[in-house]
Amino acid sequence: MSGFQETVARDVHGVFLNVEEFAQIRTVRYDGQEYQDIPIVLSDRKEEARRQLQSDHVQGLYRVSAVLYCARSDLGGNQPEQGARLSVNDREGGGGYFRSFYVAASGCEMGMLRVELEAMDE
Repeated sequence: MSGFQETVARDVHGVFLNVEEFAQIRTVRYDGQEYQDIPIVLSDRKEEARRQLQSDHVQGLYRVSAVLYCARSDLGGNQPEQGARLSVNDREGGGGYFRSFYVAASGCEMGMLRVELEAMDE
């Protein structure tokens, strides 16, 4: 491994996922596994009106999108696949409310995952 790659690998937790700066400790459920108390950054959470088809008469639903950043090693070396379900809780310690999302896209660079998430909300 090159010096740069080693530095980036150290910085994943030391800088990008530093719980005193950016990250929060949360539990993530993915692919039947629970990864308790891992550092994540959940950003760009926004709601927007969903596109409604002519034959669709359901009103009051919004599409919620967010981007999850975490270390691939914290998810057991897994990279979430498009279309899979992924849930994130709202507090440290594994309890609380788990918000479920669908994986819209994911990528991994130098051990850091970027997972685009979507959900429907009222």
